[in-house]
Amino acid sequence: MSTVDEIEDAIRKLPDEDLAALRAWFAEFDAAVWDRQLERDVAEGRLDALADEALRDWREGRCTDL
Repeated sequence: MSTVDEIEDAIRKLPDEDLAALRAWFAEFDAAVWDRQLERDVAEGRLDALADEALRDWREGRCTDL
């Protein structure tokens, strides 16, 4: 049995209150991981083309206010 299988099994056995706490913790953990990846992508210029396209669309009036 893999570690992931063991974790999944343990999660299935959690009482509702502990499962809710795990969900809250994991949401914060996952958001932090995503933020770090986004920061790396920005620093490495991976989003530059998208930013340039968005700015070009804005300058050319192809955007609408939300």
